[in-house]
Amino acid sequence: MTVEWREDIDALQFEAGEGRLCIMHRLAFRALTRKRSPEPEECLAYFKAQEGAFRQAAEAKIARTGGRAGNFHITSRDVQGAAGQVL
Repeated sequence: MTVEWREDIDALQFEAGEGRLCIMHRLAFRALTRKRSPEPEECLAYFKAQEGAFRQAAEAKIARTGGRAGNFHITSRDVQGAAGQVL
């Protein structure tokens, strides 16, 4: 599955099934990394370390929209909720 940093929108993007792309903006990583302005490399590393929580958050968002969402965004709260705790 493709995971990449999108410089044009300053966000991490990953495949979330059925051709959908899930996007999380760099500033949303502040609450997760506890850094004021995390660098793209730090965001990618965090994603890799917590990939399961990101994928669960994406699946939950798709379920909440009844599968109607095309590409979509998630937030730090979505990821924390998927993990069942504050990461």
